[in-house]
Amino acid sequence: MQLFWFLPTHGDSRHLGTTHGARSVNHHYLRQIAQAADELGYEGVLIPTGRSCEDAWIAAASLMPFTERLKFLVAIRPGIISPTVSARQAATLDRFSNGRLLINVVTGGDPDEQHGDGSFLSHAERYELTDEFLRIWRGVAAGETVNHTGKHLRVENARTLYRPVQTPYPPLWFGGSSDPAIELAGQQVDVYLTWGEPPADVADKIARARSAAARHGRTLRFGMRLHVIVRETSEQAWQAAEELISYVTDDTIAAAQKAFSRFDSVGQQRMAALHGGRRDQLEVSPNLWAGVGLVRGGAGTALVGNPQEVAARIKEYSELGIETFIFSGYPHLEEAYRVAELLFPLLPLEQTRAPAQINLTGPFGEMIANDIVPPTRLRQSEDAREAQV
Repeated sequence: MQLFWFLPTHGDSRHLGTTHGARSVNHHYLRQIAQAADELGYEGVLIPTGRSCEDAWIAAASLMPFTERLKFLVAIRPGIISPTVSARQAATLDRFSNGRLLINVVTGGDPDEQHGDGSFLSHAERYELTDEFLRIWRGVAAGETVNHTGKHLRVENARTLYRPVQTPYPPLWFGGSSDPAIELAGQQVDVYLTWGEPPADVADKIARARSAAARHGRTLRFGMRLHVIVRETSEQAWQAAEELISYVTDDTIAAAQKAFSRFDSVGQQRMAALHGGRRDQLEVSPNLWAGVGLVRGGAGTALVGNPQEVAARIKEYSELGIETFIFSGYPHLEEAYRVAELLFPLLPLEQTRAPAQINLTGPFGEMIANDIVPPTRLRQSEDAREAQV
């Protein structure tokens, strides 16, 4: 199992839907989050994309030098950039980071934003273009000379002289819930992403994607993007969830849902259907809370509970086939530490940083009476034993 974190280049706060508790998300703050994720043992970070965010590629390039092993999942936008230019950018960033680049293929789901970027294609046409884009991108990134004439794109003698570190190219990640999206995933990408939905719905999407891949003689890996609200007790976790939306008004919810209604993204429609814009039906599955989606687009659900409850839900998704989880929490700096402290000992992670009590190179917890090293928490030890069992 691999755990990723999230860089909030669209803003961060202790509360959703209000300026109360908001903080400035500048380069210094993003660097703190990236370095915390790197040090804590997260596999990588996802950087969002769109007009509401800082540019993902510039953010990644500027933060990579401040980290050592952290991978960066960065978006490419078919229809917004040339596939050959995008392939060269990816090769350069992959080389300069020594193979720490991952590619998130984003077709776009907001027609208004697409129009602002000069793309006036329909939902179906965007997937047609993305299919052509990836055929060109994959060939060029793999060192081939590509000639392609299609409905949307045409290139002649397309190639790059500098290859990425990863072969044949940085892995392609992609999420989408529509039939064209599932078919595209089956044909061309490496990791299929879903947002956090009830397990039965996730199982159905995984089965559809596996079937699509099998039709093309391929296999897929699977990941999930969702928020986490974990606390020492279940009561504290649910209180934190309510506190997160405590400043959200009915008018704010109505305005947000009206904006989301213009999206032609099937995934966004599925997120909205989980809560229906109502505050009284937010636990849509055990420990799965849809409150974030009242005002936030994209991933709108969170796992809520004590460490054992949240770990159990994560393992339930893992048994369905999810290998990678991309988590986030508000505010992102503090929650990166909280999730690592409370959940890492309970999960079968592929890799984490060496425990500080084994390699004590500096203060680990405040010293007792100036010269006594604090003991390892009994609860952590018990949690670790339970996880192994």
